[in-house]
Amino acid sequence: MVSEDPTARWASADASGLGTEGPSPDYHGDPRHPRVARNLKSQKSASDLLFRSVLRSGGSVALLLMIGVGSFLAFNAWTALHKAGLSFLTTQSWNANGGQFGIAAVIVGTALIALVAVAVAAVLGTGTALYISEYAPRFLKRLLIAGLDLMAAVPSVVFGLWGQRFLQGQILPVARWLNDWFYWFPPFQVNNVDRSNPLTSLDTYSSSTFIAGIVVGLMITPIAGAVMREAFGQAPVGEREGALALGGTRWGMIRSVVLPFGRGAMIGGLMLGLGRALGETMAVLLIISPVYVIQPHILQHGTSSVSSLIASQYSEASSHFSISALMAAGLALFAITMLVNFIAARIVSRSRSGALSEG
Repeated sequence: MVSEDPTARWASADASGLGTEGPSPDYHGDPRHPRVARNLKSQKSASDLLFRSVLRSGGSVALLLMIGVGSFLAFNAWTALHKAGLSFLTTQSWNANGGQFGIAAVIVGTALIALVAVAVAAVLGTGTALYISEYAPRFLKRLLIAGLDLMAAVPSVVFGLWGQRFLQGQILPVARWLNDWFYWFPPFQVNNVDRSNPLTSLDTYSSSTFIAGIVVGLMITPIAGAVMREAFGQAPVGEREGALALGGTRWGMIRSVVLPFGRGAMIGGLMLGLGRALGETMAVLLIISPVYVIQPHILQHGTSSVSSLIASQYSEASSHFSISALMAAGLALFAITMLVNFIAARIVSRSRSGALSEG
């Protein structure tokens, strides 16, 4: 019986070009046959290099645009910020030509409108995402997904006109009911209203933070709902079936498996919607009645936001200083929106990398 020499087999494999990517031979410490180091350097194809270059260029352009926009706003806002100083953050009134201007009132109004919008989107977005991923029939699921995605493309001015002409008249009795029964809750209080008089005019409740927030909430629902639906659909099948096999109901399975798995996506989707709600302009401008004082009562007539301030005052800005003041307001909104979107992107990326459900 003739034994095969392992060195001859390895030498022939090297000569033929084979085995260079395979494991190094191990001859059990035989000093006559040392290990051969593998060359792990990969050779990138032209298509890989082109694809990487395109992605790198796109990311660089987006970053440069963001830096450019921020630099442009900061450069043009410097005149107003230098004169106003820290009072720019604490002054409520807006009279740039008179030297009295600040974003205290509009920042509070922007935050309240965005919070109402997020509350509306949290309920509608979660319900929509759960129905599509867990309850909708298969033939209806694709139609609902397409409709949810198309809603995000509806222009904001359409939502604003609908909210001004239709929703406002229908929602005023609800605002009055909330004030009558929950007046003890500070945000639902309305000043100078006699709740015992049934003939009190409903105009007191019009053009409010509450109505603007509902309209903006309907606008950001598709964004939040799409992120939630994607996460709910990726919940582990094994844990779903295990919860049902143990005798749990469908809602019990959703509560113990789907919702914990998609918690990060729910938060991230709502924060992405919050980023849009903070900068919404036309829908808010068509509904609210601008009031440049801090208005903490969301049901009361009148409110303001940074974006609506810029849109309404820019055409009337006749001097370089007034334009610089508007640029300063835009810079503040830009910084807040970028911060919110950055936090949201981090949460969404972490939720997509893996999630654990509660047993």
